[in-house]
Amino acid sequence: MYYVYVLQNASGRFYIGQTADLQRRVQQHNGQEKGTGKYTLKNGPWRLVWSEEHEDRVSAMRREKQIKAMKSARWIRENLLADF
Repeated sequence: MYYVYVLQNASGRFYIGQTADLQRRVQQHNGQEKGTGKYTLKNGPWRLVWSEEHEDRVSAMRREKQIKAMKSARWIRENLLADF
């Protein structure tokens, strides 16, 4: 199983990603494990605000790309977080 996820930091910024291990990936973003990028370490801490399961990595990557293409925190709030 793969997951597409949205993290949010204290200033309201969002980070969108996909992974096979959601809990581990959130820990990485918060610097609790190695393997994350500079952006999330510098702008954390992060909390998981939304996630969606996918059968395979291809569909998870496709959905991640779709969400990132919106380039809008407002779109995320109105379309993903409204029911979460």
